[in-house]
Amino acid sequence: MFRDDRGVLEPHTDLLSVALAVTGFMVFAVLMSQTYLGYEDRSFALENYETASLLAENLADALALETESSGLISAASLDTLSGPDGVSKRARLFAAYSGNYRFLVEVRTGDDQWQWRITPDNIDPEAFADDLEKVAASVPVIIELNPAESISGMLTVVIYKTEWN
Repeated sequence: MFRDDRGVLEPHTDLLSVALAVTGFMVFAVLMSQTYLGYEDRSFALENYETASLLAENLADALALETESSGLISAASLDTLSGPDGVSKRARLFAAYSGNYRFLVEVRTGDDQWQWRITPDNIDPEAFADDLEKVAASVPVIIELNPAESISGMLTVVIYKTEWN
């Protein structure tokens, strides 16, 4: 600090105020980026839940899954669609829906004794990893295990986030 008759010169006083301003701006930038990332995650869920719900309702009524009795889902059809022999049936099932969504179908009985997972063959299986961001919607269904036995269950459509979502 220098003194003379004309005034006081303190060159380091501005450094503290600049440091506080920069620190405040950095905290603001971090808060804004976290807010945006949170918004982006929630917007994916909100935008795609309706789609997943619509797909689940449509698939519950799909002819590829129905038995001869209307309104029931055939366990034999689910076995075929989820097994290695159902490639052509899976292709027809997933071709009826938009290719813009990467989704799979899970059907399980209410007691979790039976469960089926139907995935499209033209997508890498790693695209459906459990740690990826996804949204799901379920509808109740009745599954016909055989002509004499039916059981309640859930049909779930799980939509996974793609690179362009």
